[in-house]
Amino acid sequence: MQLNRRSFLKFSGGAIAGSVLGVGLKAAEAEARPLAIQYARETTTICPYCAVGCGLIVHARGGEVINIEGDPDHPINRGTLCSKGASIYQLRHNEKRITVPMYRARGAKEWKVVSWDWALDQIADRIKATRDATFMEKNTRGQVVNRTDAIASVGSAALDNEECYLLQKLLRSWGLVYIEHQARI
Repeated sequence: MQLNRRSFLKFSGGAIAGSVLGVGLKAAEAEARPLAIQYARETTTICPYCAVGCGLIVHARGGEVINIEGDPDHPINRGTLCSKGASIYQLRHNEKRITVPMYRARGAKEWKVVSWDWALDQIADRIKATRDATFMEKNTRGQVVNRTDAIASVGSAALDNEECYLLQKLLRSWGLVYIEHQARI
């Protein structure tokens, strides 16, 4: 095929017109479809991963989370999210997520599913036994200390101030000394 100036202009003009028309049709088609979050309930919250406190918008319909995105009105992140925050939807929608307590006995190779009541009772019993076995009323110099050095707590930066206050009160009442509070230590 011989391509002269006239045929080149006809060919390129037709190609440009076709692509513009195609883009216009795609835009019209996209506008005609309803939004996935249409009629969804919108709730704002914060990202649970680190201490930055980025704002999120959670869309739910029928009690099911259907979308999570950055909040453009939030003063910290202004709608942007880090890679962990952007993947937060997978916290809820992930077929590999474990949703029941599991226990592996000492020396066992397999995990087994246990009830919440059993798991919480075991945790409480072990905390009490460890505290009772290691509690110090006085140190080596005879000073009253009322503490245990055998238990430590690592908290989450997703807790708000009130939750942190209550957690501190609880842990201090048990005699804990080693209390840390940050999600990314």
